[in-house]
Amino acid sequence: MHVTEYYDLDRTQAEVDFVDVDVDTDSRIFIDPRAIRLQHGDLQESCVAYLVSFFTEVLDAIRDENQVRVRALMRYLGEPNETHLGFSRGRSKGRGLRGRKTNDIADAISDSKAAQTGMLRDLEDTAFLVPGVNKDLLSDMTTQIIRGPLIKYTQQCCAQYGIPMEAQYGGSVWNPDSLEWEDLYDIPLPRTEDGTLLLIPKSIVRHSPILDNDKYFNGYVAPYLEDEEIGAKSQLVQLLRDGTARVTKKQLRDKYGTSKESVVDQTLRLDRKPLNRYREVAGTISSPPLVNEDIANTVGVPQVDFLEAYGKIAAVRPGRDGATHYHRAVFDLLSAIFYPSLVNFKKEDQIHDGRKRIDITSDNVATVGFFDWLNRGYHCPIIPIECKNYDHDPANPELDQISGRFSDQRGATGLIVCRAFKDKPLFLERCRDTSRDRRGYILALDDEDLKALAEDAARLQFEERREKRFAFPLLRNRFDMLIK
Repeated sequence: MHVTEYYDLDRTQAEVDFVDVDVDTDSRIFIDPRAIRLQHGDLQESCVAYLVSFFTEVLDAIRDENQVRVRALMRYLGEPNETHLGFSRGRSKGRGLRGRKTNDIADAISDSKAAQTGMLRDLEDTAFLVPGVNKDLLSDMTTQIIRGPLIKYTQQCCAQYGIPMEAQYGGSVWNPDSLEWEDLYDIPLPRTEDGTLLLIPKSIVRHSPILDNDKYFNGYVAPYLEDEEIGAKSQLVQLLRDGTARVTKKQLRDKYGTSKESVVDQTLRLDRKPLNRYREVAGTISSPPLVNEDIANTVGVPQVDFLEAYGKIAAVRPGRDGATHYHRAVFDLLSAIFYPSLVNFKKEDQIHDGRKRIDITSDNVATVGFFDWLNRGYHCPIIPIECKNYDHDPANPELDQISGRFSDQRGATGLIVCRAFKDKPLFLERCRDTSRDRRGYILALDDEDLKALAEDAARLQFEERREKRFAFPLLRNRFDMLIK
């Protein structure tokens, strides 16, 4: 039984921000620390701070040849049952890093040539530089290190979706200030028959790590080795009909080997040039979050019906009495349609120390399509959305409200969503006035627009081309009106 079913949330995977795992077993999907680094937002920044502080402490202990400290740091990195991610068959089983002792992993990292030569820099480096570290182990270690932020995220999701919590043992949590592990007791968290549940943002999971040994060898080490072979006119060199010299990847793999130990040796021999280049590119690699359809297939849940999700909005009567239901329905629909361009959707997000609230906020992590274009050209890392279940047209006060949520840090683009306009051209002109006055860019959407977005999403639901799926021509046309 999956989380949405267990707690009767009446939502699909696309309509929740977390991975809708089966609470009785594990889903073969993994947390990737590099995916966390490529995003932004409060949650991601907190997770990165935990990862950096922990692994810096580990590396410092390795440099000091303090293996006792290394083992002490890593002894808490046992397999987490609470996330239901990984390779377990049947019911989730905590086996302590998949049956391997934490001391073995600590020793493997400490004794690796990558660590001994200072090549290791971040936790995710272990996935392609340290023997024995695979995607499952990397995911487990990451989960334990960022357990503190994940607890807060889970609590936020529970409040957002109405999931009950109860006080219980929260586990050992890394403290980035004291640089020690601390036990948490009486922590409100959800619980199933299998035990404590930790929810994982779907934006940080992948099928395999972004940093990968094969990708590193084929794309970065091999070109240097090929140049060497060609320069030496070795027996591996082949001449093409046009006289071009080449060495195949297979020949290079056969000669030099692709094990992590071999790759590290060649990297050192090449004065770390491939590694430096890989890190430079890996920091900007386009590795977008998995789409909802992919995650749903992986965890084994139904796909979203976008038109049905829109129908929940249409069923709400305009007016104050339906405001809460309307807010939820808009939240569910837009979080499904805009993901993975927009992630980490929050309701009633507080700013200015709680003195102001935004109906809905989301982090813009788009790498293609409309929101990518928008962020690159107009800097909008956060997209605020205000919902108005009015039976009359919104006016200038509502525009002033959302423009008051803009800032240099959050950006100056947002959405105002309402039921219908008696005079839509007039309100769009008011949005244009706000833009002309340099007070931000406000995209106004009514029920008719939401239905059009839902229809487009349904039509393109399984389209593989991301740029087509996430172009959102309606939004682009509406934005163009603001800047002409």
